[in-house]
Amino acid sequence: MKPNPDDRRDNVEKIQCNINHTLKNIRLANEMIEKVDNPEERRKLEEKNKRREESLSNMRSEIKEEANVNKNEYR
Repeated sequence: MKPNPDDRRDNVEKIQCNINHTLKNIRLANEMIEKVDNPEERRKLEEKNKRREESLSNMRSEIKEEANVNKNEYR
């Protein structure tokens, strides 16, 4: 059985969708942080948002790489 070819044409779109979802989750978590009374819950939300920020940085780098690949491969 022949493997499927690597079709990366829609990767930028998929990554951008993931970025948008992550930004929304950060915003919603920030709203919860303001409302929650439990310090432990607040700490967990803040830690989760920190991980989300790190993921955003990685996704932004990845989207730049994918955009360059698409620019060079699919002219």
